[in-house]
Amino acid sequence: MRLLLLATVGGAIGAGARHLVSVGFGRWLGPVFPWSTVFINILGSVLMGVLIEALALRFNGSLELRTFLATGILGGFTTFSAFSLDAYALITRGDTAAGLCYVAASVLLSIVGLYAGLTLTRQVLA
Repeated sequence: MRLLLLATVGGAIGAGARHLVSVGFGRWLGPVFPWSTVFINILGSVLMGVLIEALALRFNGSLELRTFLATGILGGFTTFSAFSLDAYALITRGDTAAGLCYVAASVLLSIVGLYAGLTLTRQVLA
């Protein structure tokens, strides 16, 4: 229950940060291209790498701290950071094929899932 609370509170902080970045980019660059999403995904992935290495190599981070920061804040900021970490873990442990399949399946099937959800909802609500 404690970990769930930490992830939830951290997620709220991350989601709030994502909203602020999205609004800021929208005002700065306009809505023509989703630059805020690109920026958030890249920044979140960089921060996930820094966090995981720092906690492992220097700070011996507890499960609670990792849950709050990685799952909560960065997970709320961008799920892409967790995706990047999972792909990295598969590839660096020598399972490159699984890592590449994970990347391809995650991206392609997520887009297919979005279209399926849109289509289903349009049919049900139309």
